[in-house]
Formats: sequence, structure tokens, C-alpha cells
Amino acid sequence: MSGRQNARPTLEEVAALAGVGRGTVSRVINGSPRVSEQAKEAVARAVAELGYVPNQAARALAGSRTDAVALVIPETEARLFAEPYFLDLIRGVSAELGRADKQLLLTLVRTKAERQRFEQYLAAQRVDGVLLASVHGDDPLPDLIAQLGLPVVMNGRRSEAEPVDYVDSDNIGAGRAAVAHLVGRGRCAIATISGPLDMYVARARLGGYRAGLAEAGIVPDESLVATGDFTEEGGRLAMRELLERAPGLDAVFAASDVMAAGARGVLREAGRRVPEDVALVGVDDSAVARLMDPPLTSVRQPIEEMGRTMTRLLLQKIAEGSGAGSAPTRERAEEPRRVLPTELIVRDSS
Repeated sequence: MSGRQNARPTLEEVAALAGVGRGTVSRVINGSPRVSEQAKEAVARAVAELGYVPNQAARALAGSRTDAVALVIPETEARLFAEPYFLDLIRGVSAELGRADKQLLLTLVRTKAERQRFEQYLAAQRVDGVLLASVHGDDPLPDLIAQLGLPVVMNGRRSEAEPVDYVDSDNIGAGRAAVAHLVGRGRCAIATISGPLDMYVARARLGGYRAGLAEAGIVPDESLVATGDFTEEGGRLAMRELLERAPGLDAVFAASDVMAAGARGVLREAGRRVPEDVALVGVDDSAVARLMDPPLTSVRQPIEEMGRTMTRLLLQKIAEGSGAGSAPTRERAEEPRRVLPTELIVRDSS
């Protein structure tokens, strides 16, 4: 007994004290959702009482797991660190992985060669699952990851019929809400700066803009539509294009706060006052919106919560793939395709 007192508590001892099976303890520790709250509480009490610490190496070997998750962003370092969206997303992902005691591997995949190297990395089973963000419509990576048999969840989607699990926000609703707000402010020549149209998020926000015009009885004018790239410089170029084509515009819906900031600079250079001459609305409700002069009206999407939600869904898929719990029901199988609501935050720019 004297020797046993100094030994590490075992999974079996935790199970015995909690009054549950060894498999239930394993599922609780691995974050499986298929455990009752009563069992979770019993295991938590037993873990605390015994001072049980999971052996990460043993857990990984037993389940062929690495306890690492890759977050893949196919963008440049410059855009990654300049765009508040990605920083908020990473914050949500990192927080949820930290709670599950998982490692985060942040990867930028920008070229075909980098994608091929990353595919080789995944084929070597160095991560348990993959989170994808900012995916363009022609990107084959989501399907390639699925073919490798790795769990994958996307932030956003490539099309309305996306086959890969995803967490998105209501981008169509964002465009409609922005236009309805501007119409309510008495604006009638409402322009938009879209994102790159090979991305579903950009097409959806543009579709919401057009739907908002139709609901207000405004005939769409394609001279009031310019394409950007979700960067500040892209917003500047698109705003110059709009002023050349439609100098009488009285409002602009930019599909991101960063593009709205670029548009704001061009409007100031052109002597257009915001909001007196041109009302301005963005999307994201980022720090950029709050620090602009005047502060920017923006459609808030729950970016950090999207990061948390997609991470929880990926961890669920990893746990289910390891044999924890029973097969998912049809309702649960549909759950990983989630669309979170957006909210218009009104400030002085409109």
C-alpha cells in the first residue's frame, strides 16, 4: 500500500470512484459530447479527488492521435495580421482548443507548392483534424482533406451546396440589413463594394445587397457595383471607380470594414463628407469600425464565436471518429452546417 500511495491514479480508479465505465471516463476526458451531464459531473469530481492527470502521450498512442489541430488560412502574412477578422477567428479557435488541451498548428497555404507540401504533411497523420478559413470557390483543399479521411470543418463555404461541414454567418442577411438601413436614412443611390466574387461570402453579401434594393423598390444599377478584395487598398480602388462612374451616389455598402476604411479615405480626398454627402456601412464590426472617423456603422458577425463553434464541431467529429459514443443521428449529422446570425450596429457614418 505504501508504494501504491505514490503512484499516479489510473483511469480505472477514476471510473470506479465515479461509478461509471472506463469508456465513459475516456469520453469525458476527450471532450466527447455523447456523455450525460450527470456522468460528466461524477467524472470531474473523481478526477479532482484523485488528482488524476491524463497521460497525453498514452492517449495519442492508444487512439493514433496527435492532439493537434491545423488551422489553414490561404492568405499572405500581410493580410493575416492586417485583417481583424482573422485575429478574432484565431482567438476563438485557440480558446476552444485550449479548453480541450489540444495544440494549434497555424498554417498559411498560398501557392500550389505549399498546398502539396501541406497535403503530404496531412497524409503523414500529424494532425487529428483541420479547420479551414477564407476558402475560395476553386480551392480543392477541403475535398482533398476529406479524401484523406481527416475530419474537416470550414469557416464559410465555397457555394450554397457546400458538401464539407462548415460554420458561416448570415451574409445575405448582412447585405439586406445594410441596404434597409440606408434606405431608411433616405438614401436612394446606394453603391456597394463587394469582395472577390470567387468567394461565396462575397457573392452572398452582394446578393443580399440586391435583395435589399428589390425589397425597397429600387431598380438596381450595375454602375453602382464595384469589386474589391477585402483589403483597404482594394476598397480605395473600388471607391475611386464608383465615383468616376456614379458621382451622384449617396451611400456605400462595403462588404468589409477594412474596405470601408479604404473607401472612407477616398471620399475624404474627393471632398465628400460622411455621412452628410455619402453614408457608409461595413461588415464585421471590427476595431477598424470603432476607430474610424466618424465611427463606422457595421454589420456585426460573431467572428470569435464562429471560431469557437467550428472548433467544437471539429472536436466532436474527432471524438466520434475515434469510436467514442454511438453513431450520430441524422439530426446530429446535419448540425455541423451552421449559419450564425448577424446584427447591424449603427454608428455615426450613416
